[in-house]
Amino acid sequence: MKKKGKLLSSVLASFMIVSALAGCSGSDGNNSSPSASQASNASPSESASASASSSASSSAGLDTSKKVELQFYMLGDAPKDLPTIQAEINKMAEAELNATVKFNFTSWTDWDQKYKLLLSSGQPVDLIFTAEWTQYQSYAKSGAFLPLDELLPAAAPKLQQFVPQDMWDAVRIDGKIYTVPATYKEYVNNGFVYREDLREKHNLPVPKDIASFEAYLDGIKANEPGIQPLSMNSDVRQNLMDVFREVNDDTIGGPLPYGVGIKYNKPGEFYSYWGSDEQKKDLETIQRWQQKGFFAKNVLNVKDTLQDPITSGKAAAILGDNPTRYNDTLRKMQSTHPDWKLGYTPYAETRGFATPVHPIHNGFAIPQSSKNPERALAFYEKMVTDKRYNQLTQYGIEGKNYTVEDGYYTMVGDSTSNGFLREGMQGWAWRNPEYMLFDKSYDGVKAIFDQLDKIAKPDLFTGFVEDYSSYQPERAALEQVEKQYFYPLYAGLVKDIDEGVQTAMDKAKSAGLEKIHASYKQQWLDYVAKNGIK
Repeated sequence: MKKKGKLLSSVLASFMIVSALAGCSGSDGNNSSPSASQASNASPSESASASASSSASSSAGLDTSKKVELQFYMLGDAPKDLPTIQAEINKMAEAELNATVKFNFTSWTDWDQKYKLLLSSGQPVDLIFTAEWTQYQSYAKSGAFLPLDELLPAAAPKLQQFVPQDMWDAVRIDGKIYTVPATYKEYVNNGFVYREDLREKHNLPVPKDIASFEAYLDGIKANEPGIQPLSMNSDVRQNLMDVFREVNDDTIGGPLPYGVGIKYNKPGEFYSYWGSDEQKKDLETIQRWQQKGFFAKNVLNVKDTLQDPITSGKAAAILGDNPTRYNDTLRKMQSTHPDWKLGYTPYAETRGFATPVHPIHNGFAIPQSSKNPERALAFYEKMVTDKRYNQLTQYGIEGKNYTVEDGYYTMVGDSTSNGFLREGMQGWAWRNPEYMLFDKSYDGVKAIFDQLDKIAKPDLFTGFVEDYSSYQPERAALEQVEKQYFYPLYAGLVKDIDEGVQTAMDKAKSAGLEKIHASYKQQWLDYVAKNGIK
């Protein structure tokens, strides 16, 4: 494992140099398909009628006599050029499916509450993003989504054939398919992101674990008074505590809810992380970071993404981000500051293993509130399998938003002037490997993936499906307790950690923590036993 770690380190060292030179160049596209420039010689609207006959077989079984508008919901913030992209998509969709679509975005501010409201209010939603971190498994089990098993062959036969059978099987909940999984293989394990040029300038250590990362932040604080050492926002559970636990030990995938603790190498041992000495030790480190001024005291009110302060030069590091998003941050940063460098160290160097993405990680489902499920699925088939729809919604308009040079994607302008950046709609779920365009710096991400392949372990957790029907009221109450009493602890804002943890635990137990843990533990142990996980 040490030899593998050294190999990974050498690849990453080379990667940082290559990334620094790559600037905002793009990355490799698929050579077997027509080039993007060939595909976009004709505008989407001009080519729509020409492709109508080829799409007829896909939509022949649909009743398209009534024109409909589909409500499509994506997480995050909308790109500036969305109206233009939506208009072009609608020219094709109206001609081919007698449908138009409205692309809606939640923004990243309190997205989880907005997501929950979308699925509980009865508001018409035809397509919505899903992932394990949006609780796909639990929502599917509770009946929030429509099963797709019978809809697929009638409304989207090409899509049904495109997704491999093992991926369809991997996303089944109680035997049924509730989401269309992405087929692009990647790793979304976290790693340290840091300004490499500042590290070199001040001779700071390369972040590889919590101790070296803290030393790096100390150096930034001492030498760069105008820069916040750590980029952080109000989602301190997901962006601070969950990733801190990931790098600090071998906690199993997740993130795990309700303060549950399960280790990857001891999956049959269930314990409460909340209230444990382990948690208190972690909170002491976070509190120290807060007291040192590594991140803002008003962090619970900060609504920025983690990446924006890095690209603008306001912050120097992110505790944890995945390789692909790191590359996006690098590309945006160097589009405006080509002399800056960004470094990346996967947690796998310390943990000794990585887990490839599970098919559940990126998908789209049709909520129960959909008024047009068949048309929605037919439209999503277009998004995935039709190159015109796919590349338009992934990269924007060629010549205006990007160009393709020597097979590589290149951004037009920079991240501040360009109205549709690469994957500007957060279209991770409808990536089609045959149509993907990469910037040149992405070659380094591929090198990371190649090395992680050598130390990969299977994702044991994502296939687990929690059934919270017996403790739904307690679950809702506990969610409020966590935000009111645990979040200030996560943010390092509670002076007396022991007292703060005791108060939070008392409130959690009053809300039903022990009942939740008892049921969750039994469900987990049953899952482990059924799947032979040891």
